[in-house]
Amino acid sequence: MGTEGLRWETLEALKNSPKGKLKYSPDWIEKGEVTLVSHSFTALLNVETPLMMSGSLLQQANLHSMVDLSPVPSSTPPPTISLHSPRATRMAGCICICEETHRAKAKAELSLRQELQDRLVATVASRELEQLKRFEEFMELKQRQEYQTMRDMMEKETQESLGRQEKLKEEHRHRMKILNLRLREAEQQRLREAELEKQRLVEGRERLRALNAIQEEVLQLNQLLEPSSATQTGLTLDHTSYITRGNQLCSQVSEVVRTTAEGQFPSVEDMTVAERALQEMRSLLRAMQEEMAQAQERKKKEQEEEEERKKQADLKALQEEQKKNAAFYITYNFFLPGLQTRAEDSTLKWYKELQDVASQCAQAFEDLNNPKDMQTKKLKMELQKAATIPVSQISSISGSQLKEIFDKIDKLLSGRQIVSGGKSVSTSQHPHGLEFVSYKLAEKFVKQGEEEVASHHEAAFPIAVVASGVWELHPKVGDLILAHLHKKCPYAVPHYPPMKDGTTMEEYQKILGYRVDDSGVEGQDSFLKRMSGMIRLYAAIIQLRWPHSNKQVPDPHGLNHGWRWLAQMLNMEPLADVTATLLFDFLEVCGNALLKQYQAQFWKLMLLIRDEYFPRIEAVTSTGQMGSVTRLKQFLEVRNLL
Repeated sequence: MGTEGLRWETLEALKNSPKGKLKYSPDWIEKGEVTLVSHSFTALLNVETPLMMSGSLLQQANLHSMVDLSPVPSSTPPPTISLHSPRATRMAGCICICEETHRAKAKAELSLRQELQDRLVATVASRELEQLKRFEEFMELKQRQEYQTMRDMMEKETQESLGRQEKLKEEHRHRMKILNLRLREAEQQRLREAELEKQRLVEGRERLRALNAIQEEVLQLNQLLEPSSATQTGLTLDHTSYITRGNQLCSQVSEVVRTTAEGQFPSVEDMTVAERALQEMRSLLRAMQEEMAQAQERKKKEQEEEEERKKQADLKALQEEQKKNAAFYITYNFFLPGLQTRAEDSTLKWYKELQDVASQCAQAFEDLNNPKDMQTKKLKMELQKAATIPVSQISSISGSQLKEIFDKIDKLLSGRQIVSGGKSVSTSQHPHGLEFVSYKLAEKFVKQGEEEVASHHEAAFPIAVVASGVWELHPKVGDLILAHLHKKCPYAVPHYPPMKDGTTMEEYQKILGYRVDDSGVEGQDSFLKRMSGMIRLYAAIIQLRWPHSNKQVPDPHGLNHGWRWLAQMLNMEPLADVTATLLFDFLEVCGNALLKQYQAQFWKLMLLIRDEYFPRIEAVTSTGQMGSVTRLKQFLEVRNLL
């Protein structure tokens, strides 16, 4: 028992020791604790019992089964254990049972571990597969991002390219705009230059016409310097110096004309030279006429007694002739006991009818005269310019242009298109365009007499010849001319409007023809000058006809109206200043035409003025108003009536 008992005691001690309480774990091999246990057992059980050896081998086998589960063949059989007691046998059985239990448990744990390991491997594989999928998704995302980045870059470049293109287009449009502006400016400059060239040509032609008119007048004045002008009066005067200087002036003007013979227009300097020559020629003629007048005055004084005797004989003969033609004076009421102070009823009726015609015409185009829209206002201005500008272009030296002006006015009144101020205009553009143009045209003719003829007496004839032609083709315009003339100059009727009750002095002065404004009533000289201009125009219209008209048609307002005006004027009491002025102007303009038409009757009328009417004029004329009376007296003296 000694050794046997010691071993059991040792085992019991080991069992009760901390080491003996260790529990087997399959993880010892992985943790490196198998070796430690093995060494412990080797140190403690250094006994050569088969039991311990086989237990040790079993323990090692169990420990190594975690790595390899297959049995390891051994070349040496396990040592045999000989138990000498039942307890040892029981212990050995318990150990075997324990080993089997541990082996089964180890197998179960190993299977579980293997299952866990497979599950872990499957989990790891699944995780790796998921990671692979995430990686692929990540790579796909990166690829999409790169593609999106590339597409964004391409879109950005495209937008930048489009922006550059738009900028280039904008620059191109800007350049085109600038180019168009420059082209437009160049075109406008070209048009301005063309207009200037056209204006230069027009002015050149106008200067050429004026130069021709100056040459014509110079030649006519030079003819008046010929000796025949002196021999007709029976005077023997030496006019060699005048004739020589006149020929020099004609040569000077001809030299200026020759410079324009090659198609060039005369310059302003040429016109200045020609006008100076014309003025000098006029001065030369006036000087010669003054010299002739002085010579005539001397001769008149020498023959005064003889002329007086002859005058008395002529007066006696005329008195005898008056007795034979008493019926003529009774017809015109020249010998009424007292002259009238108002016009005859038939004359006043005619005067009122013409004023009614003018009033109705003005009412007809009331909507055009007071336009409510810009289009109508613009049309009104164009029609008014088309009517008034041609009349204002008529002057004393525009003989070659009269046909052109007349045709333009005729086209306008006929409803055809004309060009005025660079624009095409026609009376057919408005329902009352013809009435408006007729009214404004007649008003302009009278205004030309009031202003142009009043300042330049020679302008009465070209204005009158155009007015007469228009009157013949368009009688309504003639009636309107008379209406405007009678309204501005009632003495052209003749009519002396009476002052009615309730009429102020300013209103009555307007009725008499005076201009009244904020500064007051115009002066008497200005008033007489305007009245003179209108009477001169009326006298010119009476005796003139448009040269291109149909001569078979009777004159619309001929010399018979002039005879009627003169007869009625002499049948009314004279007015201071006015009557003498109007008689002088009327007789100076159309006296010669009346003489040719009525011959002896006109001379009888002139004798009546001398014997009966002129003393009445002198009776109503004050000392400060003798200017007009003196002119009329000189007119009558020149014709040997006084």
